[in-house]
Amino acid sequence: MSCIAFAFSVLELSAAPRVTIEIPEKALNGPTSGRLYLFTSNNGDRPPYTGPNWFSPEPFYAIDVTIDSGGSVEFDGKAGGFPATLGELDKGKYFMQALFDFDIYHSDHAKGAGNLYSEMQEIEWTGENRLKFELTEVIGEFPFVETDYRQQVRLYSPRLATFYNREIVQKATVVLPRSYYETSDTRFPVIYTVSGFGGTHETMGRSLSQGGPETGEGEVEFIRVFLDGQCKWGHHVYADSAKNGPRGAALIKELIPEVDRRYRTVSAPTARFVTGHSSGGWSSLWLQVNYPDVFGGVWSTAPDPVDFRDYQEVDLYAKKPLSLYTNPEGKRRPLARRNGQIMIWYEDFGRMDDGLGRGGQLKSFEAVFSPLDRQGKPLLMWERDAGQVIPSTVKYWVEYDINKLIERRWDSGLSEKLKGKINVFMGTMDTFYLEGACEFLKKTMDDLDSDAVIELHPDRDHFNLTTPDLMQRIRKEMSTAYLKHHSAE
Repeated sequence: MSCIAFAFSVLELSAAPRVTIEIPEKALNGPTSGRLYLFTSNNGDRPPYTGPNWFSPEPFYAIDVTIDSGGSVEFDGKAGGFPATLGELDKGKYFMQALFDFDIYHSDHAKGAGNLYSEMQEIEWTGENRLKFELTEVIGEFPFVETDYRQQVRLYSPRLATFYNREIVQKATVVLPRSYYETSDTRFPVIYTVSGFGGTHETMGRSLSQGGPETGEGEVEFIRVFLDGQCKWGHHVYADSAKNGPRGAALIKELIPEVDRRYRTVSAPTARFVTGHSSGGWSSLWLQVNYPDVFGGVWSTAPDPVDFRDYQEVDLYAKKPLSLYTNPEGKRRPLARRNGQIMIWYEDFGRMDDGLGRGGQLKSFEAVFSPLDRQGKPLLMWERDAGQVIPSTVKYWVEYDINKLIERRWDSGLSEKLKGKINVFMGTMDTFYLEGACEFLKKTMDDLDSDAVIELHPDRDHFNLTTPDLMQRIRKEMSTAYLKHHSAE
């Protein structure tokens, strides 16, 4: 990433509330569409544009624009954002910064290569300010540190290029076993690991720059492929969708064959496994269920909702539509907790998510599960004023309800194809209230007399579920699954 400018100046303030954001000459290659942000922070220790923080978001404002080099945009008091309009920002000292987000790969505006941003300014906000920001800085592409054992795969995707009508490149990190170069003919099984929301493949596997981990007793060496699910609307979870395109097909038909071509893999479903945590946990389970002839097993940890009867404690299928903001007793619904304390309320988080425009966690779900409206945007799943679920949208979400999908396909051959392949782990005190959906999945698997392993670990949350013991167990179970069909040599 390019160097971040921390310099700021104290501006003299006067007159009416108006913020002008200017694009320098030659900064863009023609008229460009994107989202223009004005970020604020009470703390000058970090660039404001790196916000908002999920657990303690600070005010920001944004509008969608199409602009060219040399142009400017004005924010007035009516500019929308979080938690309200710019005109409603409390008086006081702030550090402010503007950013223009137009990259096509990253959900996080602060990581989008090529995005423009301004220097930070220290402002005494009176509500009657006239300010100017010039977007003189450019976010650079995050450097990938490549070694003999840790390499980046970049692959042009014909399927995604056709969908977006522009060039799209799939990316992944590949980590080779320590013994990879000792012979020229030994082949290795592969583990595909999908990151959680906001994760990037560039940062995955950095501790393995000198090769995969040492193997323990009963373990085999694997080639490891790290995937991140990054897209402009959030995490595409490797599911084909109306907004994000054929992401699953691109992985299965393009990237995986390319990995098999470039590296000495054992190119067989019985030697190919998938895992992930959180959104990556949902992705990995989705891939295993939808492509059971491609993967030999899934080990999913703390997946996003796998049954929409418990969408973070809300039944989306309830006959009388429920509210995501309040429970039937009228009390506020929490979205996240930590050590028994409420950290995030659903309504607050939803309004922050909407302020971002795209790339937030909740809109990420809508981008995957919803069809598009006439403007090409995902249909809203809930009313933004009172939080009420919209049944006419939810009826489309059924196609992405993993538990219901398993039930529908079970007697049509899926039962045999998933035998011995499903492993899901969840904490009973998940930070984001995801355990209820896994309880439904467990009941379904039990009712279908499946051998699926669905475990709820007492008192574990989203962030302390994956203990060293559990991760070692997963590695051993993957090795065991491989050795059922292949020799260790």
